[in-house]
Amino acid sequence: MPTDPRGLRADAPLLDAWLRFHEVAPTPFTIPGHKQRHDLVGDVVAGDVPLYAGLDTMKLTAGVLAEAESRAARLWGADVCRFSTGGSTHANQAVALAVADDGDTVVVSRTLHRSMLLGLVLAGLTPVWVRPEVDLATGLPLGVAPDSVRRALDAHPQARAVFVGDPSYVGTVGDVAGLAEAAHEHDVPLVVDAAWAAHFGFHPDLPRHALQLGADVMVTSAHKTLPAWSQAAIVLARTERVDPARLEAGVEATATTSPAGAILASTDAARALLERDGAELLGAAIEATREARTRLGEVDGLVVLDGAHVDPLKLTVVLSGAGVDGNAVEQDLLAAGLPVESADRDVLMAVVSLADTRTTLAALADAIVGSVERHRGPARGVVGPAAYGVEPETVVPPRQAYFARSEHVPVEQAVGRTSAELVAPYPPGIPVLAPGERVTDATLAALGHARAAGVRIAYAADPTLGMLRVTVD
Repeated sequence: MPTDPRGLRADAPLLDAWLRFHEVAPTPFTIPGHKQRHDLVGDVVAGDVPLYAGLDTMKLTAGVLAEAESRAARLWGADVCRFSTGGSTHANQAVALAVADDGDTVVVSRTLHRSMLLGLVLAGLTPVWVRPEVDLATGLPLGVAPDSVRRALDAHPQARAVFVGDPSYVGTVGDVAGLAEAAHEHDVPLVVDAAWAAHFGFHPDLPRHALQLGADVMVTSAHKTLPAWSQAAIVLARTERVDPARLEAGVEATATTSPAGAILASTDAARALLERDGAELLGAAIEATREARTRLGEVDGLVVLDGAHVDPLKLTVVLSGAGVDGNAVEQDLLAAGLPVESADRDVLMAVVSLADTRTTLAALADAIVGSVERHRGPARGVVGPAAYGVEPETVVPPRQAYFARSEHVPVEQAVGRTSAELVAPYPPGIPVLAPGERVTDATLAALGHARAAGVRIAYAADPTLGMLRVTVD
């Protein structure tokens, strides 16, 4: 099992540049202002090396970023690759700018993260919503059906692209190959927000990644399931249906002009590790997760997502059958030093990566089992998360509503008005209410359900939901 990251440097030009910067230890007269001194604000700035006048010269004469992106493109089978230091949020918004023009219509899955919804605002695109199938046994989303996309494209032949999120936040995997076929029948690109799937395609027990399945663009977060710094993301594209110059312009328009070199170097290092040792590391993590899944599945009342259409490295547990409040379980896990990605009343979700081991996963499974037994109560019926149950009513395009004159009104007076803001339970950050949509009783009920389940209401001007921001008619 590999243990020395320096062994990757020959295969990772950005990592090599980051290591060389520290080996040479220059006295820089450039930004950042800490000048590599750790005695001023502490080790919080350790490792912070800029791209410009850090990993490369100020004029980028060494070309290490372009070389690293080229290697990533080859690994994922893309024509074009760009690294992002702004997470999949930046990548999604760049793609929205790249694939269609102001005022155009696009087909959009309602499972997509808020970053893509705000990408629609930035690009001036009008969404035609398609909703995911829902598993009646768990209340959790499955993939968007290809026929749903076909119907949307048949009804809106002017649509310029299809945007979906797959896999879902809870780890369910849809029919990306079928979605690509549906999009290509209408000669439009399929864009897949695969933020949670940077590991897909690199072990035989994992699903293939979106580009392997025919997608035209894939956005993925290197920091979610690979060992990269927070905010590290990658956008990969094939250029048959996507203009590479437009994509380049979209990336540059929405990117920082002071990219963090450490984030870029960690993205490159994670790519090199995945290429060299990914199958071995992922195989061990998959086996350890399988053992934890089996352990949890033996507990009376728990439902653990499993099977061919579930990411093997997501542990999603439905608690309602055991009568357990996931918020109480989360508190026990926090006390044990085992924080999980998401917890609400009915669902607990843990992210596993190739950094996990049998030891860490066994400790998590044991802690969950112990907590469930302490908090067990009468079984409850399955209630799906709010984000997947609302039928949106679009009144005006998102951009028009987002920048319209608006006012704050008491929530009970907002029904029938047009929302000027995006409101989403977080996690997962999937909107229940988007700019340009009519506020309905169903919308407010779904948001109220999420709050009652212990989910934070995010992005709203008033997270208590006492007031909503609506357009002035």
